[in-house]
Parts: sequence; C-alpha cells; structure tokens
Amino acid sequence: MAQPRECVSMAEDTRVTKLSFEFWLHKTLEWGQITTSESQQDVCLHLPELQEFLLQIYGALKHMNCTAAVQRFPLIGQLLGRLCWNPFVIGYDECQKILMWCLCCLYSGEPQNPVESKANSWIQTSLCHLLSFSGLGNHEVDINNFISTLGFTSSDYYSKLVENVVLSLVTELSRNQFNGFNSQQNVSSRVTSMSLLCVPLITLPDVTPLLEALLSYHGDESQEVLHSQFLKAVNEAILQKKISLSETAVLQLWLRHLPSVEKALLQNFASLISCQPSSPEEMARLIKGSLLHRAACHPAIFSVADEMFRNALLETDGAPEVMSIMQVFTQCFVQAYQENNKQQKFPLKAYFPHNPHSLVSAFLKHPSDLPATGLNWHLNHIVEMLKATVEANCIGSRDDLFENWFLLVHFGEWADIAAEQLWGSMAEFSDALLWLLVFYYNPSDCIQRGTQATVEARSVCDHLMTLSRTSTISTADLQAVLSSKANIRQPGTRHLVMHLLVSFLLFTAVGHTIAREFITHCVVAGSEILEVSGLLTRIGNRIGQLGVKYQRTVKLADNLLQKLKCEV
Repeated sequence: MAQPRECVSMAEDTRVTKLSFEFWLHKTLEWGQITTSESQQDVCLHLPELQEFLLQIYGALKHMNCTAAVQRFPLIGQLLGRLCWNPFVIGYDECQKILMWCLCCLYSGEPQNPVESKANSWIQTSLCHLLSFSGLGNHEVDINNFISTLGFTSSDYYSKLVENVVLSLVTELSRNQFNGFNSQQNVSSRVTSMSLLCVPLITLPDVTPLLEALLSYHGDESQEVLHSQFLKAVNEAILQKKISLSETAVLQLWLRHLPSVEKALLQNFASLISCQPSSPEEMARLIKGSLLHRAACHPAIFSVADEMFRNALLETDGAPEVMSIMQVFTQCFVQAYQENNKQQKFPLKAYFPHNPHSLVSAFLKHPSDLPATGLNWHLNHIVEMLKATVEANCIGSRDDLFENWFLLVHFGEWADIAAEQLWGSMAEFSDALLWLLVFYYNPSDCIQRGTQATVEARSVCDHLMTLSRTSTISTADLQAVLSSKANIRQPGTRHLVMHLLVSFLLFTAVGHTIAREFITHCVVAGSEILEVSGLLTRIGNRIGQLGVKYQRTVKLADNLLQKLKCEV
C-alpha cells in the first residue's frame, strides 16, 4: 500500500479546524442513520472533499502518539470507525488507504495505559475489516447480503478473506512484482508502506506468512526498505513469545536491524543472570532456545554480542557468573559455526580480528580430540603463544592486554583443564599451567615476573602439591589454604586459590578422601558456597562428557553439590 500521494506534504501544513472536524463527524452520523438513496447520493457528492479532509487528518496524526491524538481530537475514534464501515467511503479512490494510515498513526507500539490497549484492539479489528474489504472490489455495497448469499458467517468470511489478501501480498513479494510500480523507488515505497501497515496486525496468526515474506524480501536497495517501527514491533513480539516465526525469518530480522539483536541479547543475558541456571547444560539450553548463538555465526551479530560481554566484564571486574555465561555462549557459537560454516563462508579473523589466527585455532581445538598424553603439550603450546603475544604487547596499550585476556575468557574451559592437569603434570609443565591460571584471574599481573599474585598462587600450589603426595591429610591442612586466601587482597587471586582447592579435591586421590569433610566443616562455615557450587557444577559438567574414566570424580562432584545445596 503506497503512502497517500503528494497531497500529504501539502496536507501537513493544513490545520484541521474544530469546525471542519465537527462537520464531518455530523455527516458520518447522518450517513450511518439513513440508508435512503438520497443519503447515499449525499455520501457520493461529498467524497472528494472527505478525502481531502482525511489527508489533513493524516497530516496531523502522523506527528502524534495515540494519547496526544485523542487529546486533540476526542472523537477521532468515532469518526474513523464510522468511515471504515461505510462501503461508499472505502470504495472511493484512496480513502481506504488513507484510513489505514490514520489507524496506523493511532496504534501504540507499547501501550502505556488501558485506553491505549483498548484502542490497539479496535485498530486491529478495523484494519482487518479494511483489508478484507479490498478483496470485494469497489462496486460491492451490501456486504452482509453478499456474505450470506455465499453461505458464510461474517467471521468465517473475513478470516478467509484476510488469508487471501495476505497470500496475494506474499506472492507479490516473492515474485518481486508490484503492479503499477514501474520504478525501484516506488517499489521500495510499496514495501515500506506494507511493513508499516503490518505493525498493528503482527500478533494475528493469519498475518504470519506476510511477516516472514517481508523479512525475507531483498530488493536492489542499499538502504533498509522495511520500516524501523515494523522491525522493532516484530522483535518485541518474538521476545514476548506472542508470535512464532521460522528460524530463517528471525535471523533475517536480526541481520536487518542490529538494535533488535542488541535487545534480544540483553534480555537473554539478563534472564541467565536472574534465573541462575543449575548447570552449564541448562544455560546452553536457554541460549540455544534464543537462536542467538546461530545468529552470531554472522560476524556483525557476533561483534554485537562480543561488545556486550566486553562491557559486562569491565563493569563487573570480571565477575565469575559473567565469565561463565560468556564461555557457554562461545561453546554454543562454536558448535553452530562448525555445523553451518563447513564452506568457511566467514574466516575466523572476522570474529576475532584482534588475535593471532594460530592462537584462536589452538583454543578452538576440542580437548576430546587430543590424546591424554598430548593435552599437556597442547596446553603448553597455548601458553607459549599467549605469553609471547602478551609480552610483545607489554610496550603497547592496555587494550592489547585486554584483548588477549578476553580471548582466553571466551575459551575458559582451558583454564579448568589447566587446573586439572596441574596435579598430574611434570614439573616442566607446572609453571606454564600456573601462568595460564594467573593470567585468567589476574591478567595485569602477568606482564611482570614475580608479582604478588604469581607469588601467592605459587605458594598455594606448592602447598597443595606437597599434600597430594601424602597418604592422609586433615581438614586443618586445607584450612590453612583458606586462611591464606582470606589475607589475599586481590579478588582475582582469591578466586584462583578456590579454583585450585576445588580441583585438588576432585583430581587427587588424597583429595577424594577429605572432600566431603572439608566441604562440610570449612566451606559451609564460610561465604564461599556459591563460588564452590559454581566451580563444581562447571567442572562436573565438563568431565561428565569424557566417559567412564571420570565417573568416580563426577559422582563426587554431584555429592558435594548436594551437600552445598542443603546448606543454602
């Protein structure tokens, strides 16, 4: 539906007087009460003037919201409503189109009060009627008689007619053929108008095929042809689960309108923080249900998601819950990328432009694809490349350091593996593994050797390494580690110490013997319950995918989790 002709620009400067409004309202009342041939002739005589008046109304309404319009024209609904149901009016020239545009102006994208909500419902009904009438032709007058002659009820008839109108518009879009529009500019105007017309009708099931066709439409234009209000309204309806569109249509929406994907990402991120999923598996299910991981396979959307995580990490000083969400999201993205990007449509550099390709490729290597004996070698290779990159950037800005740390956080699973491998690694790998953990929790401390964080981490690691070689230990031995943790000033180092403690309990034989007692008497007595629960859940979920080799450790992690849950 094309926007009303050039008259619109002229009409915008024409004030709708109170006298003219009252005149036409009075006329609509007369036409509705009298059905004689004289009244019908009166309608026809006034149609050209009425159309000019409607253009003036539209010129005024397009600059107002629903509330402002009602304040200026208290009886606007009564006037438009009566005209919408007058077959002579909507059959004349462009009156039907102008009425649709007036109704769209009154529609509230986000109703602020019951009046606006009620108005939206009425507008939807009126638009459905106007759409339905367009299939009858301009010469049909007695609509009800026509419907009854066909043997339909009004509701069935109009529903079928809306379906037919939608099908016709979908066909128009799919063929990229618009009768009467002989230039690309006019075609663009037609598509833009069509999308705006859909805004009040978005939640109607019969309109869904048209929504999908519009979102899939691509002309020769360099600029977006779909109206921004349409794109926002569709996204809002999807996020509120008021409509269900195909995955292709949703992805097309987000690619066409990045503000929509930003809102979807923020909503998903907020829900993951607030509902606190019980496991990474549950978190992954929520992420995959949003389709955002698949949308991120396009670099533009991945960049939006990355920027959101970057800001969240900076604002929370690297909060563990933010890092966990980011890591699970990255895992879901990598899975979708490898499944759907077999032809390498987009290179890795498009997603990680600030990092060396070799380092990104090393992080992308799945641990299960490596032999047990090769895991330490691969970790050592990662550390060597990461350390070389960090040291090379020492003379640069802190932004370079952040980008390297940010990449490691994306693939934080390798930090968990490093903590696990510490207890069975040879001395030659121990320093490299500990360096990776220190960099993960305190990136700025890895620029210089012998920093406080490194010294404290090495002290705890050496103490636990000594305990791992003894046959028996007591809770007092581990309590000393917790006591030293309390004296550490840097939050990152405290998180690192707790990570070392939990991995010691899960991946050493002597740790298994003391784990339940330590959790009961030491952790439960402190404030580390949530932190330990998060570590147990994350580590348990990862090793649970590695088969029977870790069955005993997985069972221990589950038991410890149950103990902690009883205490919360």
